[in-house]
Amino acid sequence: MNGQAASNANASNGRLTVGGGVTSQVDAASAGVGAAMPPIGSASTASIAGAATAGTTAMPQTPPEEKPRILVMGLRRSGKSSIQKVVFHKMSPNETLFLESTCKIQKDEVSDCSFIQFSVWDVPGHIDYLTDIFDTSDTFAGTGAIVFVIDAQDDYMEAIDRLKVLVSGAYNVNPRIKFEVFIHKVDGLTDEQKIEVINIHYHLTTIYDHSIFEAFSKVVQKLIPHMGAFESLLNIFCNNSGLEKAFLFDVATKIYIATDPSPVDMQVYELCCDMIDLVVDVTTIYSEGQESDELGFSEDTCSSIRLDNSTVLLLRGVDRHLALVCVLREESMDRQGIIEYNFQRVRQGLQRVLTLKQSLSSSIAAASDSQVPGALKSVEASLSNGAA
Repeated sequence: MNGQAASNANASNGRLTVGGGVTSQVDAASAGVGAAMPPIGSASTASIAGAATAGTTAMPQTPPEEKPRILVMGLRRSGKSSIQKVVFHKMSPNETLFLESTCKIQKDEVSDCSFIQFSVWDVPGHIDYLTDIFDTSDTFAGTGAIVFVIDAQDDYMEAIDRLKVLVSGAYNVNPRIKFEVFIHKVDGLTDEQKIEVINIHYHLTTIYDHSIFEAFSKVVQKLIPHMGAFESLLNIFCNNSGLEKAFLFDVATKIYIATDPSPVDMQVYELCCDMIDLVVDVTTIYSEGQESDELGFSEDTCSSIRLDNSTVLLLRGVDRHLALVCVLREESMDRQGIIEYNFQRVRQGLQRVLTLKQSLSSSIAAASDSQVPGALKSVEASLSNGAA
């Protein structure tokens, strides 16, 4: 990025500056609008559909009950399509070198084979989404999060100017949108290089390691209600079971839906992702009567791996979409009975939450959603620490 880039490709997020000065937050005034942007809360759940054709972009209205939407935006050739292909289509990073430029809006539904219910829209870089031909009200009103991708190996000032205009315009339509910036293609930068950007959550990403999966995990978590209740449950689970770390993974995408409050070590996260890949591959090979598009995962799936550094990885299936992956020291395996008991309680609680969230009626779903924290709290109370 003109010799200016991030210090480490595995750093996950931080504060950004622009023009050499530090700003306390990205606000509408930075783009010529006189209203500061307050903290951003939850997003509504409308949906859009449309494509960019011959200088016009049609975005028809859809029912507000649609799943949350994530817009992936940025300049041309910044790596937006490559991110989607690697994260959601399991494409090899090297294969993305042959992708053509996106000329129309591409939609990914992350629901048919995954517990995480949201859609991802790849918006071509040539679309001016704040002109009269683009329906900003319909576009941004139903958006849960906007991911803006900046090419770390290119001149970034144009991208920052575009981002400021986007934040201002989107915030005026929907103040609850979450904004995230992916400083992408950092695999080609040295540790000594630095970057000038704006004060908004950002992630240093590349498709050649797991940083892109960790970054998308952070984005998706902001769309999940009651995230604090999930974190609290996993924290009690770790403390009572003698675990160092626990992740609740979506198996299909390797996005972690929740984890305990302790810091995420990128190497540990990569090991957990590799373990999921290993279990899925072995299960696919040896499972009989399995459909080609199924992962062969179930609540009966389990695995353990002992590493050379006396670390143990435990994987237990929650259902055919979710897995709980735990990290612990080898000496903590003496408490395996407590660990298994607590896991069974956590799994039952998570399955109850899934049942609540899968209610068919919208009114029932709303009532069920309010029961989620209580359901998880009851599980916390039932966990054992092995004391007599």
